[in-house]
Amino acid sequence: MDATMARKMWRTLEPYHGMIYFSPYAQAAYRDLGVEGQKGYFASRSAPMGAVVGDVVVATFFNFHPELGHRAFPDAWEAAPPATWIEARLGAADRSLRDLLGDDAIASPEITEAATIARRAADACIAAGRPLFAGHASLDWPQDPHLVLWHAITLLREYRGDGHIAVLVSEGLDGCEALVTHGADGSVPPAVLRSTRGWSDEQWEQARARLEHRGWMTGDDPTERGTDARLRIETRTDELAMAPWEAIGDADADALRALVRPFSRAISESGVFGNRPL
Repeated sequence: MDATMARKMWRTLEPYHGMIYFSPYAQAAYRDLGVEGQKGYFASRSAPMGAVVGDVVVATFFNFHPELGHRAFPDAWEAAPPATWIEARLGAADRSLRDLLGDDAIASPEITEAATIARRAADACIAAGRPLFAGHASLDWPQDPHLVLWHAITLLREYRGDGHIAVLVSEGLDGCEALVTHGADGSVPPAVLRSTRGWSDEQWEQARARLEHRGWMTGDDPTERGTDARLRIETRTDELAMAPWEAIGDADADALRALVRPFSRAISESGVFGNRPL
């Protein structure tokens, strides 16, 4: 099995999980707990690790400006304990998926089959060195198939994300520098990355200048060395994310992609990702 399978799986599965960061149900649930805006995002995603301090969130979320992580705590834990945040997030995922996919899809045999395969893949992941994955893996599994699938995909994307951060650190990049290299490859507009992660124009320019000094950038464009480095980062990330797909094999990995693709497409075409992200 080629390591590019990990990238293909991530791209197909991600919308099924990622809608939670844009869901109005999630935003409302977090407001009901007394927390507004990105504080709810940081609290709900980090809650599986327990009532950690801001420094832990900054370390595990990596590419956000540290001030954003610190700003959320301890206010979020004073508003509600981690278990309440976990319950609120799962409840928002339930309402969101029912709204986005409809009752027929939620009750379909395809959801159940996809959930079964995805859970086997997630169960093959090892927690060592992957703190966000480990936190989420410690949670009880939901009962409903559409939520089993959502939780499994959450585990798989946090497993991949933890590995990605390890690769970025091994390349000597800080959070802002990692975003600059990401923006330079053209997949996401730099202005979006900069604003949603809380970096100022000055901080972004300083990170770009450091990359230019390393020979990775010329102005806003990547050099050949920078392009090669980004490819190396993405390739190594894929390699570190292969364990679940190797465990279930090509046939089941392909089947999972085929089963989830219509659900992910429906979510993407719903317009939910046009909402203000958390």
